[in-house]
Amino acid sequence: MAGIYFHIPFCKKACHYCDFHFSTSLHQLYPLLQALETEIVLRKNYLSEPIDTIYFGGGTPSLIPPAAIQHLLEIVNANFSVSASAEITLEANPDDITAEQVTAWKMAGLNRMSVGVQSFHPHLLQWMNRAHDANQSVEAISLLQKGGFENISLDLIYGCPNQSDESLEQDVRETLALGVPHVSCYALTSEPNTALWHMIKKGETPQIQSEQQARQFILLMEWMQSAGYEHYEISNFSLPHQRSQHNSAYWKGVPYLGIGPSAHSFNGNEREWNISNNAGYIESIGKGMIPSTKEILTATQQVNEYIMTTLRTMEGISLVQIANRFGDVIPNQIMLDAQPWIREELLEWKNQHLILTRAGKLMADRIAADLFREEPEL
Repeated sequence: MAGIYFHIPFCKKACHYCDFHFSTSLHQLYPLLQALETEIVLRKNYLSEPIDTIYFGGGTPSLIPPAAIQHLLEIVNANFSVSASAEITLEANPDDITAEQVTAWKMAGLNRMSVGVQSFHPHLLQWMNRAHDANQSVEAISLLQKGGFENISLDLIYGCPNQSDESLEQDVRETLALGVPHVSCYALTSEPNTALWHMIKKGETPQIQSEQQARQFILLMEWMQSAGYEHYEISNFSLPHQRSQHNSAYWKGVPYLGIGPSAHSFNGNEREWNISNNAGYIESIGKGMIPSTKEILTATQQVNEYIMTTLRTMEGISLVQIANRFGDVIPNQIMLDAQPWIREELLEWKNQHLILTRAGKLMADRIAADLFREEPEL
């Protein structure tokens, strides 16, 4: 199996916390769409496996015409072997979702929607500089459901300086009442040079508090799991059999192709990423050249990438898979380094897998870093 990701680098306005590559000007929209079409053809030999997932992310992909989405999917089908049951996802903001758009998206071939709600509280949406309001979020989910979309994911943000535990609980209750099968919950982060980073630096908004984020993460785990959602990845909850197949493939190390400016690709042994510049991307693709940087992964980097991604999942790290790919020495070393975490009940050893406990999920990055292998000395 393999996946294709489209990066659509346009937004109506800039959210204060966002550090993804995007532009709030649409004047390059159609030249960029043409470049995406060309890149698909240029990259047709990158993946040999059948395509099981296609994902339109960004940016705000719901800004582009549904006819353009349909055309991109037609070009993908003409150049790749796409599974008849492929999961095809579009990220959308609530303010872009209308009955007409829903019908057009369905006709274009989409079968899964990911809606950037973030919160149902007006003061939080305003603070984040979101383009929608809470009523639009509720209406958007309803329109999607009435339009035949059953596979819907909703995004929430927690750990904001002005977000109480009670307001987060209300957001979760609103989410559960909508009956969506998948929820992604992200801790607010202050990335360098974002509007939020500058606001904190100038003292215009309080610092992000790690203690608050840890407490709210624990509450989220309790609320979502009590509602019957499995916590299948650090930031993701789903009802049974409703996981995001596209993102799950990332965490399993499945090959994927990224199309568009700033998009990343991975074929198992090599990482590649396109330039984060719309004009430069369009110009280069127009000349038949892919403006990307490549990195060939060493065996140690491949092991560490596997540790980093699989540890985030509820299945955890399979030492059998590591042994099959890299020999018996590395899993033995990993198991030795895992012992202190197991004794502290932050990791558990179950069915030949190292799995984070609930408390361990609060320290996932630190535990992963401790299990990383070092490059052998030359």
